[in-house]
Amino acid sequence: MEVNNKDTVVGFIGIGVMGKSMVSHLMNGGYTTHIYNRTKSKTDDLVAAGAIWQDSPGAVAAASDVIITIVGYPSDVEEIYLGEDGILANCKGGNIIIDMTTSSPQLAQKIYNLAKAKKVAALDAPVSGGDTGARDGKLSIMVGGDEDSFQAAAPLFELMGKNIVFQGKAGSGQHCKAANQIAIASNMMGVCEAIRYAEKAGLDPEIVLQSIETGAAGSWSLSNLAPRMIKGDFDPGFFVKHFIKDMNIAMESADEIGLSAKGLALAKSMYDELAADGGEDFGTQVLYKSYK
Repeated sequence: MEVNNKDTVVGFIGIGVMGKSMVSHLMNGGYTTHIYNRTKSKTDDLVAAGAIWQDSPGAVAAASDVIITIVGYPSDVEEIYLGEDGILANCKGGNIIIDMTTSSPQLAQKIYNLAKAKKVAALDAPVSGGDTGARDGKLSIMVGGDEDSFQAAAPLFELMGKNIVFQGKAGSGQHCKAANQIAIASNMMGVCEAIRYAEKAGLDPEIVLQSIETGAAGSWSLSNLAPRMIKGDFDPGFFVKHFIKDMNIAMESADEIGLSAKGLALAKSMYDELAADGGEDFGTQVLYKSYK
């Protein structure tokens, strides 16, 4: 199918920290957009701006040509796609379904196969960039599935992200996101240690950042999350509980392919401790507290 803002109706399920901004970009791009979220009140601003509320994932699917989801956990993905009033039971041949949740590669492959049997194109397209990337339309988007489906959906991806890369067959987007989260997990420990070291050495961490963020130590987390750590701002751009979910998926996938991911295992153990102490609803930069 050809995706364009005159003829294509988009459905979007999951209006969270990132989803709200992503829907806004689609609407600003001229797309008629139907939405659903478990907590309806979180959609009020979007509905006021012209989004069309539907009462279930199935209703969104029935009303839309392209259905995009970004929810919490693989279990949520499974329910939304495979449930009795879910997406696959209500979408039509020729539709495109795009799961942007960080989920299981195996589940992505299952959804792809079931969708293909209905002549529905399925893409797994997890994202990276957090709340700021979603707000600014600069998400990194990693896509698995059929390349022709990826090309068809490109106009939508381009409204939400800047670094959009086709990774390969179904599940490849999720494998790429696992690699992304493995890199972030170990890097986050390094960022926290660096800032805490600077403080204990008597340096101004903000001035230290001016020197190190543009050199070999530079990273997205150093530039975007270290300033929040320094200010004591632990509000979520990305929840600890969701990062733990991502790390669990990456650990399972690493085990399956025979990789001993030691840095990932250490980071996960530290985040597990934070969650056990009531920190699961903070942003991932709260790991800094472990070093104090």
